[in-house]
Amino acid sequence: MSNISCNETQPEITVRKFLFSKGLRFRKNDKRYPGKPDILLPKYKTAIFVHGCFWHGHNCPAGKLPETRKDFWKKKINDTKTRDKRNINELKDLGWKVIIVWECEIKSQKVKEIRFKELINEIIKTN
Repeated sequence: MSNISCNETQPEITVRKFLFSKGLRFRKNDKRYPGKPDILLPKYKTAIFVHGCFWHGHNCPAGKLPETRKDFWKKKINDTKTRDKRNINELKDLGWKVIIVWECEIKSQKVKEIRFKELINEIIKTN
């Protein structure tokens, strides 16, 4: 588990490359904000988290808990979900719009194209 990186993951890089290609400029992993968002778009006052389905307990096949040590994993994932909610609420209290991009949403090309169109709309609408 110690080899798992929390920064510069492939899904994060994919989202950042897309945003940059659309002319959006951002900060990454800014420690000044709760939860250290993966991507911050100050112009749109938007924070984006790119979540791994397993580690953040997404309700998809990739988010399924392992069969071994179920109690350990359940507690670990629930703690992560609690921390995520707290960070999102703190960001919203500071006036930031928060967007979550799930790893499974950008795995296949077809689904990724749809999600990226939605992402642009989410960022640009009502800033």
